[in-house]
Amino acid sequence: MSLLKAEDNHKWIRFFLAIVSVITAFVSIRFLEQLSEWFDLEAKIGNFQIVSQIIGIILGVTTFLVILKNKNASTYMNEVYTELTKVVWSDREVAVKLTVGIVVGVSIISLIFLGFDVAFQKLLELIY
Repeated sequence: MSLLKAEDNHKWIRFFLAIVSVITAFVSIRFLEQLSEWFDLEAKIGNFQIVSQIIGIILGVTTFLVILKNKNASTYMNEVYTELTKVVWSDREVAVKLTVGIVVGVSIISLIFLGFDVAFQKLLELIY
């Protein structure tokens, strides 16, 4: 059973682009704040906080519009969405069984590494 429907592609692609744009705005604002700490830009630029937030918002909106209007990016995202609609997700029972198997396997390997670690530690204590 696929969680995505083929008819909802534009909605999900725009939602993804909005998330990417918000992340771009956030990262650019944080980057400008870091630059401000390094170069003391708050003393040199009046209302630096507002300026940095406006620049971040402009970069976020620009990212959204550029990706949305780019034909190659739109085609690629439509193809990715089409492939995601073909994904068949396993049911709860299979997911629980696989998770338990992975946890047990990782625990066994961890115990083996712990045994080697203790053995080498004892060996080194005998030598030194």
